[in-house]
Parts: sequence; structure tokens; C-alpha cells
Amino acid sequence: MGSGVIVSADGTILTNHHVIDGAEKITVSLQNNKTYDAKVVGSDKPSDLAVLKIDASELPFLQLGDSDAVRVGDIVLAIGNPLGIGQTVTAGIISAKGRSTGISDGTFEDFLQTDAPINRGNSGGALVNLSGELIGINSQILSPSGGNIGIGFSIPSNMAKGVMEQLVSSGKVRRGMLGINIQDISEDVASSLELKDVSGVLVSGVRDGSAAARAGIKRGDVIVSLNGEKVDSGNVLRNKVAATAPGTELTVGIWRDGKVIEVKARLDEFDLAGNAPMQNGGSGAEGGKLGLTL
Repeated sequence: MGSGVIVSADGTILTNHHVIDGAEKITVSLQNNKTYDAKVVGSDKPSDLAVLKIDASELPFLQLGDSDAVRVGDIVLAIGNPLGIGQTVTAGIISAKGRSTGISDGTFEDFLQTDAPINRGNSGGALVNLSGELIGINSQILSPSGGNIGIGFSIPSNMAKGVMEQLVSSGKVRRGMLGINIQDISEDVASSLELKDVSGVLVSGVRDGSAAARAGIKRGDVIVSLNGEKVDSGNVLRNKVAATAPGTELTVGIWRDGKVIEVKARLDEFDLAGNAPMQNGGSGAEGGKLGLTL
């Protein structure tokens, strides 16, 4: 069993991909004890999100809030069905933003971290702010015991909204891809490359024929900006590229030979084959700490 969030009066429901993955039949039970058979509108493993539909109308639903406006320290409520005991509400704060855990099948991670108690069965449930707006879909916990220790992770509502809109309109999610392998910049790397600060991401591999290769991006380049916005980490860059439609042209700022240059890259479309090995010794990303593919 898992949880879900009604996001429109016509019975559209957001939940996690891992909650419904492999299910032959899905039954939705509401707080008023009514039950409905649900159909899968679409499911997206890379973001761990799924959209369901039940045959109902005039349902109460949660408005989606702006997860980008959430601040560390904000009070939040987690709603779900922990351990199958029934609807439960717990409270906490936002502990951090932009987290990546690498512990699930999810390829794209930009979690809100919270200490609101979350346990098994809370997956797919709502994380709401004090205005009653949906700001996250509860997805993961970190725990040596499997129970709550105050380290929970929610998919931000802005990411969920983008995925949901594509699943509803076409049944699948299309993402942009540069075709590079990247690593975060350490202090030693920044010093060796004469970077002004420890920021940007190092290109450790470039796929032959990819958008990056066509744009002239090379192994050893440091990506410092995307469309004029500063790039602080590989995870942030990867999510920004993925959130951009294939075929879109981006301006990529690169630190090379002691100066910043800009190149234009027209994005390819992401697929799971994008994790294959790169040229120039770059390794295909497994979502771990050493490198990410985008």
C-alpha cells in the first residue's frame, strides 16, 4: 500500500512510480471510505512519479504550490498512510533543498528534505505548507532501520507539475540531453584549473555525435553557466537540462584555458541508453557521487 494526492476535482491523482509499479489492479480508498478502481494515465520511472485517474467528480483536491519559493526552516505537514494504519498527518520543517540521494531507481532527483515523520506507506503522499498548498510528493527516507529518523525526501511540486502535465497530455515525459558525463568541482580541481571559486561542473566525457559534441564541448571543460545562470552543482545542471524540451538551443558558459567562452547547444532527447559509456575515458553515470550523465 502507498499514498496519493488528488490534484484536480475530476479524480486526477499524483503518486510515486514505485507505489504502482508492476500492479495488475489499483484500488484507491478515500478518507470517506469510498473506493474506486484507478487507471494509470502515465508513469515515469526517472522521476519516480505516476498519474492515476479515478471515475469521480467534484472531489476536494490540493492546489499545487511553488516549491521554488520554499525556504529552509519552513514548517510543513506530511500526509499519508504510514504502515497501512490510515490517513495520518505529521509536522516538521524543510531541512534542505536540492538533495540527491542516489538510493532509488529515480534518475532525476531534486528533493526537498524534511524531518516531518515519514514511514513506509507514506510514499506518494502530500507534503504541504501552512497555506495548504502541495509543495512535494513524499518519496524516500534514509534510515539504518527502515523506520523514520527524521531524514525524509519529497519530490518538489514544480518538478511534479511538469512531469504530470506531460503524462496527461501524451502519456510520457520527454527530456533534453547534452550527452556528457560530469563531476562536481572539488577545491583541488578548482585550484588546478585556476577557477576563481569552487563552482561549476567538470566535463569528464562527451558522447560522439551528441548535442555537446556538435557544440564543441570537450572533456576537461568546466560548465559554469546555462543560459546566463550560474551553475553550482552537477545535479542542478542535470535537472535544468532535463527540464528543457529536446530541440531547444541553450547557451552554455564554459571555462577553458583560463577564460569563459559561450557555445550554443541544441539538445537531444534523453533516453536510458544515455547511460552507455562515453568517449575519452568518461564512465556512464549510475547516479552516484563520481559522475552524472546528462
